Amino acid sequence: MIRFVFRMLSLVALALAVMAASLDAIQSVAASTPVLTPLAVAWSAVSPESIAFVADTLMNRVHPVLWDPATLWVLSQPAAIVLLVLALLLWMIGYKRRPFAGRFTA
Repeated sequence: MIRFVFRMLSLVALALAVMAASLDAIQSVAASTPVLTPLAVAWSAVSPESIAFVADTLMNRVHPVLWDPATLWVLSQPAAIVLLVLALLLWMIGYKRRPFAGRFTA
């Protein structure tokens, strides 16, 4: 059951990555220069309350060190790349390896 949840989350992250890459491609063609939207800009455009909630939770309840260097660096990266990496990590967690000996072993 838990593998299914990780695979579905991976599918959602992959779909979001494709949408972010498509928007960046459309903007790049329109501007005639490469456009890569940072994750913070894309996230705050979709849901500014949730990014403020995550920032508040990390700074006040977890530890401020997690917000400053690590999270701000991730938020400054292109949204499509971050979502692709997240989809890959979630897929790897939910991956079921094939049996070593084969399908029809006892």
